[in-house]
Amino acid sequence: MPGNEIQVPKELREFMLDEAEETFLGQKNGAYKQYRYGNLHIREYDDKFLLHIDRIDPRKNPVGHLVYDAPEILISLACAIFGGSQVTKNFFNKNSKKSSFASSLISSIVFGYLGYVATKKIKNYLE
Repeated sequence: MPGNEIQVPKELREFMLDEAEETFLGQKNGAYKQYRYGNLHIREYDDKFLLHIDRIDPRKNPVGHLVYDAPEILISLACAIFGGSQVTKNFFNKNSKKSSFASSLISSIVFGYLGYVATKKIKNYLE
């Protein structure tokens, strides 16, 4: 949500809510720490904090958070599973389990990445 984030420079004022909890949930985007306070997602960088509000708190409803706040994750997983299985099924030799597994893994990574990037661009365009 780059367009919906508020930047608070550290030199202006050290900002942190006492009740905010450090969390691993969410994309760090280069931050060295991140916190959550309800639906507020706070990323801490060396020189600033970036804040945005999620529609759904992932600690309370992880699936709802993925659907409404991070659909690119779900779509990339679907692309990885479907794309990888289809490429392997239609184009690679099923006699060799090693090459089948490797080709499935590589195509899944490629399709997952493409799905993620495309969905992220669409999401940013719509915001």
